[in-house]
Amino acid sequence: MEQHLLEIKNGFNFRDIGGYPTIDGKMIKMHKAVRSGMLNPLSDDDLNYLNEYGIRVDVDFRSPSEQEEYPDKVPSMAKYVNDSVFPADETNSTAKNQMRKQAFKEDPEAGYHDMLNSYKDIVLAPSAQHAYRIFFDELLANSTDDEAVLFHCTAGKDRTGMGAVYLMTILGVPDEIIREDYLSSNKHLALNQQNKQKLYHDLGPIFLKNVEALTHVYDEYLDTALNVICAEAGNVRNYVEQVLKVTPQQQRDLKQIYLTDSEQ
Repeated sequence: MEQHLLEIKNGFNFRDIGGYPTIDGKMIKMHKAVRSGMLNPLSDDDLNYLNEYGIRVDVDFRSPSEQEEYPDKVPSMAKYVNDSVFPADETNSTAKNQMRKQAFKEDPEAGYHDMLNSYKDIVLAPSAQHAYRIFFDELLANSTDDEAVLFHCTAGKDRTGMGAVYLMTILGVPDEIIREDYLSSNKHLALNQQNKQKLYHDLGPIFLKNVEALTHVYDEYLDTALNVICAEAGNVRNYVEQVLKVTPQQQRDLKQIYLTDSEQ
């Protein structure tokens, strides 16, 4: 499976999902949909590169607290869309974070179970369903060739990963390619993951195991989301149509906008 990494020097996990084949012999167009990690580290050269690449919409899936702490550097030719999958933390979030940190020191499976719960919330939370509906609205409005929607969270692996799963499913990309694209974040985030391990090294092996669970993607994470989706709607396509309210006509429009003949 060929992937198309963008030549970003001060960011990570920037990749065009163009080039992937579909089950009906089509292919996703290049310069139409880009997934990535956070934009705040970008240099001026990176921003100019994104402008020239065709980025015209920046969909930010991060929570308000993440957006405030690390605001996006938005390419000058792009529209910024605040599209939080999860809302702001409750007022007792500090106490919750302290409990979470303590659990990470004592329970080697705490991070793993946190991630499984997050993937359930990505499917079931009303805020997440609303955010992904807005995401599809932006995709539908992006009808000019060589103009792209960039969608991202912090690492570009979980909230962004599920956005890619939804879009590629509607476009007809085979399940095995969708899964491989999802899992490839581990490769593209390897340096960032190593830095996290070094940062928390002194907190001990149990904490480090939890950091590993939080900074990687695994089949079990995606399977958790897919199992909840199947329980809710039968499959991903039905979920996008019935829960996210992307109509059959809109799905056809997305294929018209994002697909091309594979030989082109």
